[in-house]
Amino acid sequence: MIFEKYKSIKNLLNNKQISATEISKAYLQRIKEVDSKIQAFLFLNEEFILQQANESDKRRANGTLLSEWDGIPIGIKDNICIKGIRTSCASKILENYVSPYNATVIQKLLEKGFVLFPGLNMDEFAMGSSTENSAFQITKNPFNLERIPGGSSGGSAAALASSMLPLALGSDTGGSIRQPASLCGVYGLKPTYGSVSRYGLVAYASSLDQIGPMANDIYGIIDVLEIIRGRDENDSTSLSTQRLEIPQDIDLKNLKIGIMKGEGADWEPDVNARFYKIVDELKSYGATILELDFSLFKYSIPVYYIIATAECSSNLSRFDGIRYGLRVDTTGKLEDLYVESRSQGFGKEVKRRILLGTFSLSSGYYDAFYGKAQKARAAIRKKYEEFFQIVDFILQPTSPTTAFKIGEKTQDPVQMYKADIMNSSVNLAGLPAISIPAGCDSKGLPIGLQITAKAFEEGKLLKFSQTLGEWDFMKIEFPKTI
Repeated sequence: MIFEKYKSIKNLLNNKQISATEISKAYLQRIKEVDSKIQAFLFLNEEFILQQANESDKRRANGTLLSEWDGIPIGIKDNICIKGIRTSCASKILENYVSPYNATVIQKLLEKGFVLFPGLNMDEFAMGSSTENSAFQITKNPFNLERIPGGSSGGSAAALASSMLPLALGSDTGGSIRQPASLCGVYGLKPTYGSVSRYGLVAYASSLDQIGPMANDIYGIIDVLEIIRGRDENDSTSLSTQRLEIPQDIDLKNLKIGIMKGEGADWEPDVNARFYKIVDELKSYGATILELDFSLFKYSIPVYYIIATAECSSNLSRFDGIRYGLRVDTTGKLEDLYVESRSQGFGKEVKRRILLGTFSLSSGYYDAFYGKAQKARAAIRKKYEEFFQIVDFILQPTSPTTAFKIGEKTQDPVQMYKADIMNSSVNLAGLPAISIPAGCDSKGLPIGLQITAKAFEEGKLLKFSQTLGEWDFMKIEFPKTI
């Protein structure tokens, strides 16, 4: 009974059919049973979890509940700070770092009484598309343990798909919520840039990073988003937002849906077939389908990786072996301490991206690379603005492929980077986008549908996603996971 969808668990708790402690213990038991194979959690702080659940039950008994969500478990990606809890970003350089403060999103969840399950695995410093870049372990896809769960929020997605949690937080810089959500058959939303505070999120690329909710149903996405969004004085890039308004209904006959003109040749055949079947279904409901010229978007991957690596080069310069994190003492110069601490603390992919970013920002190359990338980013943002003058939503497969095998792309960084080809332009433009489960391929691996909307139109986006998810056509019977 515990491993139902989020909405059912919430109802069970609020109808007093089960306690917060019973829920947390059931999930802890599930984690102990299956996570040795999946490895979604970097660590499991059982005492911390049960203490929160016990406090929730006391509030319920005393009639002092904090909210209707008091006692509901939610997993936390290991780059979001929780006071007194290890926050390693799956990196050896922060292996023993304990946060002295709560991220704003964490504080908001605690104020509602959520039970935090920290320590979900990720690609080191959120740099990766497969969760193979963690310094400690490789998370497996619950549908096939030989395959990746996606990344960088692979631990969050795998925990949801294997019924270890009903909700989780991830972070999305170039697809890191949506792509793993797609490959693990769950829901994942990247909100409009600035609508959710980044305070307490360990930065990768500050102009692209965005915290967002992941869940095993659309109702979890809706509830968590409403709680975590809003202006935060600790984050100068956060914006004031109105209450999340979910429309009562979506009239498909009056919708205009944009799809990519002439695309699909590079998508796996099963992904291609499923996507265009969904498009045909929308047509049958009366929606207008418009083909959009996405030719400019072929530059989104190089533009994204120039900007993201430049920002990561700047952000990760704070890890110097002196202020916090791993310190490798040397008998030489201060520079040697910096070099050795970073050399031993950072993984291969992080080093690669620091080098790329430092190069593009260096004297003589700034205008040729970083400057041009910012101009291209502005052009991509403008193109999206043109699209949303004529369409309500843009539909694409979340990923051109289903989950690939572990180790398949680790020796070819460019092929790995292309895993985000459907996602990165959304981050460059700062728009909201969601991945919803859309079917399976012939191997029984999940396929995701990405829906992109105009900035700050999350309410409309979520209602459309809910409407699609309620079609019989979209009610997927996934193969049994581990």
